Amino acid sequence: MPKEKLPGKLIVVEGSDGSGRTTEVAMLKEWLEIQGHAVVDTGLRRSTLVSEQIDRAKQGHTLGATTLGLFYAADFADQLENKILPSLAAGSTVLADRYIYTLMARAVARGASREWAEELYGFALIPELVVFLDARPEILLHRSISKYGSLDYWESGMDLCLSRDRFESFFLYQARLRKEFEWLSKPYGFHRVDANRNPALVHIDVKRLVMPLYGRSAPPRPATRAKKKKAARSTTARAR
Repeated sequence: MPKEKLPGKLIVVEGSDGSGRTTEVAMLKEWLEIQGHAVVDTGLRRSTLVSEQIDRAKQGHTLGATTLGLFYAADFADQLENKILPSLAAGSTVLADRYIYTLMARAVARGASREWAEELYGFALIPELVVFLDARPEILLHRSISKYGSLDYWESGMDLCLSRDRFESFFLYQARLRKEFEWLSKPYGFHRVDANRNPALVHIDVKRLVMPLYGRSAPPRPATRAKKKKAARSTTARAR
């Protein structure tokens, strides 16, 4: 759904668990607020309507794929009506730590059709910018274990019975999600950022994407080490 007559800006940061989304949203929020912009952050399972019910329903590891998808759709719809739309109407910037794209990818990875997923979330607003933090599965695995101490049942796709081994299931599930994110990236205009790096470097690239939304030109990219060496060789050759 096009966002019409709403003065605020909707910026989405997408990516799998462990890609650094939450860290980037926090850094981006602080940077925007320093620039003088009012910022509201949102994400999955933050609805006062069904967030607790989702957590309880997932505890038994018996939640069906369709019910799971509808639960998250209700959570998103409640936040859209009561948080996102009012914030945009007030002129604030809304930073979404994941949006409908993760929910669509999860639904299709669990057997739903792409048409069903698109129709289910067809009421969502079109963001000004979608940043996709792209990290390798082994990086996601390492970060998830470092943060939580173990792999989450649902984030590993264990409900899909891909493998009895949680680590193997994790990689198989991530491959399914990656396939769907690849498909979503073109029609929904994802801007990919290499998230295998230090968060500070990721933040620099994200800011470059965000700055034009506020009428600011992004600074030129710093020369890479390889380009610097090439330039140095060229300068030496001219001197000779």
